[in-house]
Amino acid sequence: MKKISYLFAVIIALLLNVNTNAQHDEITGLWKTIDDETGQPKSVVKIYLKDGKLFGDIVKLFRKPGEDPDPICDKCDDDDPRKDQKVLGMTIITDMEFQDGDNEWEDGEILDPKKGKVYDCKLWVENEKLQVRGYVLFFHRTQEWLRYDGEI
Repeated sequence: MKKISYLFAVIIALLLNVNTNAQHDEITGLWKTIDDETGQPKSVVKIYLKDGKLFGDIVKLFRKPGEDPDPICDKCDDDDPRKDQKVLGMTIITDMEFQDGDNEWEDGEILDPKKGKVYDCKLWVENEKLQVRGYVLFFHRTQEWLRYDGEI
């Protein structure tokens, strides 16, 4: 009986690990950010795991004619180490932790490099789109990002 209980516990642990890995695989990779005000693509963000937490780096920018092709985060707070750094290559999503019960990533932050503002953040995948919600107090804004399979 003890062996059956142990075997059952091992099977449950493996199933939980498979579900967690599926959640990680579902969200990691390349995502095309869409401006929720204009509907236009802004950038491609690479989402990845590091030490069990989720991060996101800008790996490509979509620039319009006349826009600075290599912008910097000149509006970031003076105490933010990203201040006056290039936006391309910048880590904009930090320290997201997976919440099993909700199937969401929370408790991290996201930077809007154009405005220089840092927001509390929540991420989840819904209908194959990444839902990205930034918070300030009780106010929030949600963007939908799309999988990206183009060139970097």
